[in-house]
Amino acid sequence: MRRALPYLWPVLIGVLAAIVLLNAFPQLLGRQDSDSGAGSTLQVSDQSDNTTTSTDRPAPDIRQAAPMSRNAGPVSYAEAVERAAPAVVNIYSSRVVERDSHPLMSDPFFRQFFSDDAPSRQRMLSSLGSGVIVSDEGYVLTNHHVISGADQIQVALRDGRETLAEVVGTDPESDLAVLRIDLEDLPVIEVTDSQEVAVGDVSLAIGNPFGVGQTVTMGIISATGRSHLGLSAYEDFIQTDAAINPGNSGGALINPEGSLIGINTAIFSRSGGSQGIGFAIPANLASNILEEIVTKGRVIRGWLGIEAQKLDTELAASFGLEAPSGVVIANVVPNGPAAQAGLQPGDIMLKVDNEAILDPRQTMSDIAAVAPGTELPVTIVRGGKTMKVTLEVAERPTPNRPFPSEPQNSTQAENEE
Repeated sequence: MRRALPYLWPVLIGVLAAIVLLNAFPQLLGRQDSDSGAGSTLQVSDQSDNTTTSTDRPAPDIRQAAPMSRNAGPVSYAEAVERAAPAVVNIYSSRVVERDSHPLMSDPFFRQFFSDDAPSRQRMLSSLGSGVIVSDEGYVLTNHHVISGADQIQVALRDGRETLAEVVGTDPESDLAVLRIDLEDLPVIEVTDSQEVAVGDVSLAIGNPFGVGQTVTMGIISATGRSHLGLSAYEDFIQTDAAINPGNSGGALINPEGSLIGINTAIFSRSGGSQGIGFAIPANLASNILEEIVTKGRVIRGWLGIEAQKLDTELAASFGLEAPSGVVIANVVPNGPAAQAGLQPGDIMLKVDNEAILDPRQTMSDIAAVAPGTELPVTIVRGGKTMKVTLEVAERPTPNRPFPSEPQNSTQAENEE
């Protein structure tokens, strides 16, 4: 036994060391924590605004679908696709751009040696998108960014017919546009009440991705009422994991009965392709904008003439407020409703129409829904004192800013109300 002791000591020391190491580093037993993160970008494109004038057209006759029955799901959605797909069209928009004929004209140094009347050539730029026929009168809903800046818009139906389209009007604030085509026996999609859409419902996206032809993808409704994405001024998106790819913009998002629940608009992506997070403009919002553009020539929204910045905890403390409720007026538009009522940059707006401001974007949407000419009471804080002011709501001017054309991963810091 004494002879074996010199050999046992190294073994005992090794066992004790192993126990200490396993207690200090449990991940050595195979328990590993992994953190994964992936930056994402919001992708959508647009360029410019189109000016419209008021008209006396009657409101378009939209076919309303019956409420969807949520029973056992079907084995196939072929019947739903057959109802809706003929009304989904391919849109080809093109514009002519000037191109310098001499390659050195692109260099600022060599350009000085050419006269102002140097020859130039024209070339055609084309883009692809989708649209949805929503009335027998030939009205087509699509995205504003699909047709923005186009000199010519061609619409192709699934049955092989093609025609040029007239731009009835656009609304960059919601990224919607209304076209009109003049053809007989048009297939028309039925529009459902998008308020009835529920998370978990099956959804189908129909469009023309990458120009390969009409394609149908399936998923579910992932969320409703999505906002704060920085995609447009007025956001109330339906989120789906049905694949939406470039070229699907303006296409139809339908339910399992073939009724329209939204207009496909954008994707949340790292690569530029679909990664299971797509957004569609709800059918109710699209129908309201369609009616206003057709009957009035434009979308009329209420406006106060201020630029409002979200009030965070630090900013609220600097103004002596206990809670970050309300918004800071960062700028007042000259001669706007707020300026005429005496509001100033630095004022804190706490309430609008006696309702506390909890979400600046929601408040912005609520103000937009107020008819111009309406008197609207607001509660503000200035210099530590609370006061009430009454403003007369005006019509929101048509924006001239371009829609973002490059992928971005941040939302707008300021909102215009």
